[in-house]
Amino acid sequence: MVLNIGPQHPSTHGVLRLRLVLDGERIERAEPVIGYMHRGAEKLFEARDYRQIVMLANRHDWLSAFSNELGVVLAVERMLGMEVPERAVWTRTLLAELNRVLNHLMFLGSYPLELGGITPVFHAFREREELQNVMEEVSGGRMHYMFNRVGGLKEDLPAGWTGRARGAVAAVRSRMDVYDRLVLGNEIFRGRTRGVGVLSAEAVHAYGVSGPIARASGVDFDLRRDEPYLAYGELGDVLKVVTRQDGDCLARFECLLEQTHNALDLADACLDRIADLPQGPVNQRLPKVLKAPEGHTYAWTENPLGINGYYLVSKGEKTPYRLKLRSASYNNIQALAELLPGTLVADMVAILGSLFFVVGDIDK
Repeated sequence: MVLNIGPQHPSTHGVLRLRLVLDGERIERAEPVIGYMHRGAEKLFEARDYRQIVMLANRHDWLSAFSNELGVVLAVERMLGMEVPERAVWTRTLLAELNRVLNHLMFLGSYPLELGGITPVFHAFREREELQNVMEEVSGGRMHYMFNRVGGLKEDLPAGWTGRARGAVAAVRSRMDVYDRLVLGNEIFRGRTRGVGVLSAEAVHAYGVSGPIARASGVDFDLRRDEPYLAYGELGDVLKVVTRQDGDCLARFECLLEQTHNALDLADACLDRIADLPQGPVNQRLPKVLKAPEGHTYAWTENPLGINGYYLVSKGEKTPYRLKLRSASYNNIQALAELLPGTLVADMVAILGSLFFVVGDIDK
C-alpha cells in the first residue's frame, strides 16, 4: 500500500509530504517529497543589492534567522576584504549563540509533543520568551532580526542590555533540568527513542548530514572549532563539541540538549568579553552604492541545525550574479530515505521529529 503522510502541516516544521510504501505496518520504501513552500530565494538574491539580500536570507530557516544573516554578510565582507570591528565580532558571536538556544528550545519542546508528551513544550516557550525579549530589545524583531549589516551590526547594544541578557541566560539555565529530568528521565520517551532510527556515520557522510544529527552518529565535526569564524577561535576553552555514538533518536535529542547547555555557557563567555571591551564602533562606513569586486567565495557557518553555506559569485555589480544556498535541513531530510525502510509506521513520527528540520530551509 502507498500511504501519503502530508502535505498537510505535520507539526510546526512546515509543509512536507512523505510517500511511504507499506507492507502491513512496516515501511518498505520512503520518499520525502519537497517543494510545497518553495519561494525561489536564490533567484530573488540576484535582483536585490547586498543590503537587501540580508532580509531574504534571514527567512529560510525561521528559527535561525540571525545565523542565516550571518553567512551572507560574512561572504560579502570576505569579497570586500573588510575587517569588522572587534565589538561587532563578539556581539555577533553572542547573538548567534542566543539564536542557537532559541532554535534548540523549540525542538526540545516539540519533539516530546510529537511523541505524546504535552508538558515540555509549555516550558520551552516560557524559556524562549526570556531570550526573545532580549533579542527583540536589541534588534526590534522577534523572529527576523535584521541586525547584521555588511561591515558589522545595525547599531550598538542598548544601555544596560548586557545585564538583562545575562539575567535571561541565567533564568533559562536554571530551568533546563526540566528536559534532563522530565524528558530524558521518562521511561516512555526512552522506550520510543532508544535504538529507533539508527543513522550510521557512513550514511551521514553519504547524504551530507550535519549539525547535531551528524554528531549523534559519532561524526565529530563542528565548524566553530574546526574552521573558526567570528570569535570562536578564542572560545576553545568554553566550546564543547557534543557527540554520541548510538546514532538513534535518543542520541540526537541528547546532543541537542547538551549543545543547548553549551550555547548558554558560550553566551556568558561572550558577555564577559564584551564587558571588557572599550566603547567603539560596531560597523564600518560603507559607500552609498555597495559593489562586491568580481570573483567568487564560499562562506559557511555552523547554524543551529547544521552547516549553512553561501556560494557568492560577483561580476562587480551592486547585486550578486549568483548566490547559492546550501541549507542544513535539505541534506538532513534526505536521510529519511535511508532511515525509514524496515521501520514501523509508529516509529516514523519519532524518526521524523528527531531530524530537527525546518521546511523553509529545505524549500529555499
